[in-house]
Amino acid sequence: MPKSEFYLRYYVGHKGKFGHEFLEFEFRPDGKLRYANNSNYKNDTMIRKEAYVHQSVLNELKRVIEDSEILQEDDSLWPTPDRVGRQELEIVMGDEHISFSTSKIGSLVDVNQSKDADGLRAFYYLVQDLKCLVFSLIGLHFKIKPI
Repeated sequence: MPKSEFYLRYYVGHKGKFGHEFLEFEFRPDGKLRYANNSNYKNDTMIRKEAYVHQSVLNELKRVIEDSEILQEDDSLWPTPDRVGRQELEIVMGDEHISFSTSKIGSLVDVNQSKDADGLRAFYYLVQDLKCLVFSLIGLHFKIKPI
């Protein structure tokens, strides 16, 4: 697969009494990882980070996505975004381009009560894996006191 045929973007956020609070990250075909976290809670400021990741990281990301089987899912029966917030996931892999939009998921109870529990569960676990990977990459790359 040519490296130009991969892209991933995830967004989760809401608008509340602290303004527009969100977490967003994307992986571009050239390996650029862009991360933004905006929280106005206790006058916190927006955090923006950019780094380049190796092709092996992109390959692992593709493997995680393929293993999740998210590309076979459909978000038509998932909860629609509401006042609690929204999540978006966009993936381009080869000839496939998917874009999901759903409400924020508080816990697996929300997943199990949805009309498409299996599909939403695949989304939920994939998002957990992606966030874990991104937080690790950002933490490793921008660690203030390297070991």
